[in-house]
Amino acid sequence: MVKLSVIVPFYNVQQYAPDTLRSLKANAREDFEFILVDDCSRDGTPEILARAERELPGAVLVRHEQNGGLATARNTGIDRARGEYLTFLDGDDWLAPGYFARLVTAIEDLGCDFVRTDHVQCTARSRTVNRVPVGRRNVVMDPREAILPTDRSTSVDYAFAWAGVYHRRLVDKGLLHFTDGLRTAEDRPWIWKLHREAESFAAVSLLGVFYRRGVASSLTQIGDVRQLDFIRAFDQVIAETAQDRDAEQLLPKAVRTYCAIISHHLGSIERFEPAVAKKLKSMSAAALRRMPQDVLDEALDSMDLQRATKLRRLRRRPAPAGAAA
Repeated sequence: MVKLSVIVPFYNVQQYAPDTLRSLKANAREDFEFILVDDCSRDGTPEILARAERELPGAVLVRHEQNGGLATARNTGIDRARGEYLTFLDGDDWLAPGYFARLVTAIEDLGCDFVRTDHVQCTARSRTVNRVPVGRRNVVMDPREAILPTDRSTSVDYAFAWAGVYHRRLVDKGLLHFTDGLRTAEDRPWIWKLHREAESFAAVSLLGVFYRRGVASSLTQIGDVRQLDFIRAFDQVIAETAQDRDAEQLLPKAVRTYCAIISHHLGSIERFEPAVAKKLKSMSAAALRRMPQDVLDEALDSMDLQRATKLRRLRRRPAPAGAAA
């Protein structure tokens, strides 16, 4: 039986894919499989993956005929996975040798639905350790209790699918798939769903994932219309949380986070193409008006004056026809 399935989407990452694949080889084990999803790359990535299919133990290569984005590529991998446990890696990141074996040991020892890990963020030559914002380590907890408090960074704000490992029962319960077609912020509805509906989780102080920031082809660096999918992602978070049995307690966290993300994008609006920047403003204004207004008022009252003033002004902005997400 396959112990661990590792799902790795690739899209136009020929510069970085060899490092990623070498690190997978340094993690290979006879009961591990590596599902390499080529999301219709147009550079040299397909040739690199074809070699990996022959040379990487446990490699399973899947090719998309059309580019579907990261969420769709991950779903393809989940559907092909045979492992008792599943995890993810992005095609431009890499791993420490033997990391996956330690990760599997951690979740087997704890016996929980999912485990979250720390990671190393790599920007040019800079290295920064990012910790899961959970104080208790190596202790099984209720995921719902890690959503709050509203005004502090919590586990739902640490929305990195590759920073952890997940038991197959989450797939069987319909909790591990991503919202198909989301081009950015795909981890946000996913991590909220996990914390609302899974039964148990833990955080461990295990370093081994190296997350590459500042990649020119990354959506976080490109100011095109795909970036606006964050609105669809957070609309989903709000809608699903509003149906939760603890909606009154959880919605303030979801709304405040949504506001913070809107503010973040508006604060760097110059990186967007002019037409996209205009659409960002109109779609954000419509999004603010869709939120529960009493909860939004409380969220804005709790934010710093400069950000709150900008968002209140945006909420009053007339929305042109067709501006809804």
